[in-house]
Amino acid sequence: MIDYKDIGRCIREARKSRKMTQEQLAEAINVGVNHIGHIETGNSVPSVQVMIDIMNTLGCSANELLCIEVSAARPIFTSWIGDLLLDCSSQEIKLITDTVIAMRASLRRLNAENEQRLKRPGHT
Repeated sequence: MIDYKDIGRCIREARKSRKMTQEQLAEAINVGVNHIGHIETGNSVPSVQVMIDIMNTLGCSANELLCIEVSAARPIFTSWIGDLLLDCSSQEIKLITDTVIAMRASLRRLNAENEQRLKRPGHT
């Protein structure tokens, strides 16, 4: 199922990263500012034409805005994570790395426990 709140969040992040206001984006694609606000909060589903206009105006790809829904999003997320670290200090990068490693270990442990639970006799 498509999560329009996630898509709206991606649009908002792309707009803000380009130092653009909702008013500027609305004017550039010839829609009302309220419509942009509703799209960014997931309260309105943009038409295909509006999505294309947003992508062209923000200079981003469908993958960038729809990466939550695209199964081939791994390279996008990998690039995005790298971009997030660009302005971090060495100490910040170390802390972020340690956190990600601990989170990955916890998720894998949880998945292994769930798999074992499903393999137990009597579990349907």
